[in-house]
Amino acid sequence: MSDQNLRCPACNAAVNAGAKFCNECGAKMEQNLKCPGCNAAIKAGTKFCNECGAKIDAPAPTGATPAAAPASGASSSSAKDKLWVATGSEPVYMITRMLNRHGLIAGATGTGKTVTIKVLAEMFSDMGVPVFMADVKGDVSGLCKAGEKNAKVEERVQSMGIKDFAYCDYPVRFFDVYGKNGIPVRTTIAGMGPILLARILGLNETQTGVLQVIFKMADDQNLLLIDLRDLQALVRYAADNSKALLDTYGNLSTQTLGTIQRNLLTLATNGGEVFFGEPALNLQDWFGCDQKGRGYINLLDCVALFQSPQLYSTFLLWMLSSLYEMLPEVGDLDKPKMVYFFDEAHLLFTDAPKVLLQKIEQVARLIRSKGVGIYFITQAPSDIPDNVLSQLGNKIQHALRAYTPKDQKAIKAAAASFRTNPAFSCEAVLGQLNTGEALVSMLDEKGAPQMVERAFILPPKSFLGAAAPERIRELTNACPLYGKYVQKTSRESAFDVLQKRPPVQAPDKPAKQPKAQPNMATTLAKRAASSTVSAVGRQAGNAIFKGIFGKK
Repeated sequence: MSDQNLRCPACNAAVNAGAKFCNECGAKMEQNLKCPGCNAAIKAGTKFCNECGAKIDAPAPTGATPAAAPASGASSSSAKDKLWVATGSEPVYMITRMLNRHGLIAGATGTGKTVTIKVLAEMFSDMGVPVFMADVKGDVSGLCKAGEKNAKVEERVQSMGIKDFAYCDYPVRFFDVYGKNGIPVRTTIAGMGPILLARILGLNETQTGVLQVIFKMADDQNLLLIDLRDLQALVRYAADNSKALLDTYGNLSTQTLGTIQRNLLTLATNGGEVFFGEPALNLQDWFGCDQKGRGYINLLDCVALFQSPQLYSTFLLWMLSSLYEMLPEVGDLDKPKMVYFFDEAHLLFTDAPKVLLQKIEQVARLIRSKGVGIYFITQAPSDIPDNVLSQLGNKIQHALRAYTPKDQKAIKAAAASFRTNPAFSCEAVLGQLNTGEALVSMLDEKGAPQMVERAFILPPKSFLGAAAPERIRELTNACPLYGKYVQKTSRESAFDVLQKRPPVQAPDKPAKQPKAQPNMATTLAKRAASSTVSAVGRQAGNAIFKGIFGKK
């Protein structure tokens, strides 16, 4: 009896002994195989059929992968020019020169995206690349703590043949816009700019245009816009002097200025004043490595910030845009200068105005030449506009669930975005992937997408879960950057200047010349002429009316 040609329990197609998935339908070959001799159901690991006694080679155990470990024998990063990130029928690598070609980590809730992000952050840090991450749920903070022995992790290590695997912590620097769970993060009103600030304030196109005029006014008059009270003072000044400013800046509607002022007040009432001020975050502080040469992982606590989704996404976009404007062109590098993870990326594009979408596309297209790779994290690729999605070369797609017609459409779109692998159907597999398993496609040395593989992501070496608040405070207080940003500073700005400035005087209009009084003879002549014209007009009108309607 041949030990080949076992039968898939789902579609009855022939599969080789030891195969993990069916080549026809993608079903997982773990349990309830069928005997090639009598077609009886058998369990994985059975050596002989209970019905006919045929010899059967057992498939690989659950979670195992038959592929050999990389030749280098490293734990997770296997060579200087590539990173070993997953294993399916064979190891899957990321080419380090292609890390700045951006990426996508997608999948339904609970499918393993967070662990995948942590694994990638560890690998990038190990190779000396600084990382920025937003911690939306608080469970990424465990990167600062060494992992603990875990049965699932140990099983993954053994099945993948990972050599010299060792749990360890990573150099994490914690940031928090509220200053409670990390180093305070601030920017100035001028640094945020009118377009992004308009999105935070929820302004329409007309109101955004007026806000841009307000910023132009500040530039013309050398007024520093540092915090909310500076902008409030300038908007109030524009409303009080709108007539005097008309010739220079056009019509500044008091109604529109009032709307902007109310929205600023709402933002301040909801705690928005903590975002703006000095010292503003210098993004150069994100760069650098620890004493072991590992890149710093800059972790922004967003548990509270995420309660305002639009504020969260706009604040992260400001950081990314600031990086783009700050960094010089560097061309192609052996490895990126930084990797930026944008979690819950769908919020960035929800209800975004056209001008903002254009800015996002521009940043994504051009920032890679400045040595920065962006990795968007979301549920489905359809959450990302096509113009941006087409620029994401490295893709890790975890399982998707098809509960609704919209979900089914998303699965088809996700499957169509991969370079086809003839061994399985992407669309069928997407609903079958286990936690920690994904469809993976990376760019090759020439920048072309590799054929998609069904693979398990390597296990993390740091702690699975959130770090204790005491540990976060300890690391924050010990960080040299804490002393730089902990105290808010103040200097003379628009508010202080406008408090001392008198109202602008509107330009004097030329005095009206008195009308000449006509004499009596002229007045009588005009009246006579007017009466004559009126009579002629009536006669002409009657003639036209009779001609049209045939009256006599």
